[in-house]
Parts: sequence; C-alpha cells; structure tokens
Amino acid sequence: MTVTVLHEKCDLKVADNKELPYSAYIIQYEHEGTIHHDIALGDKGVDIFDHYYDKYKKGFKWLKQSQGLVSPKLWNNPNQPEKPKRKKRKKPSAQGEI
Repeated sequence: MTVTVLHEKCDLKVADNKELPYSAYIIQYEHEGTIHHDIALGDKGVDIFDHYYDKYKKGFKWLKQSQGLVSPKLWNNPNQPEKPKRKKRKKPSAQGEI
C-alpha cells in the first residue's frame, strides 16, 4: 500500500489538470472545522481511502478520480528529483591476441 500526496490543502482547480496520471484522486476532508482538498496517487483507490479514513476518521468526506489522462508509468512527478544517469562502461577492445 503506497500513497503519495501530490498536493495538500490545494484548490480544486489544480485537479482539473489533464497532465496528471489517471490514478490520481481528489480527496475532500474536514480538519479543525475547515474543508480541505488533497490530490493523491495510489495503486488502488481503496488504498487512498484507507489512508485518509485512518487519518481523519469522521472528517473524511469523499474521494473521486481526477481529470488526469496520462499513464502512471509515463508520468514524471515534478516533486521527485530526477534519477542520476548511469555511466556507460567502456567495451573491451577487439584487438586481442589470437
């Protein structure tokens, strides 16, 4: 169960982004008398539901899929640093003794 929160306490207009992965969900919850929205990624919607229900209990309002259209495998997370590129190894020369 892996849940990644992309945006915490954000405006709903952020979720209208079509460049989000289709596995992103919008969550509405109430915390200390104010209503907040988060955008989170997870393997399944039930994982995200469990995470937020355990965290906010009765404050949890609803969960729905975002407007994202990108495959999660092809999506690049802007909050995650890039992986360092591997160094290429030199191939041994073909001029060996025969």
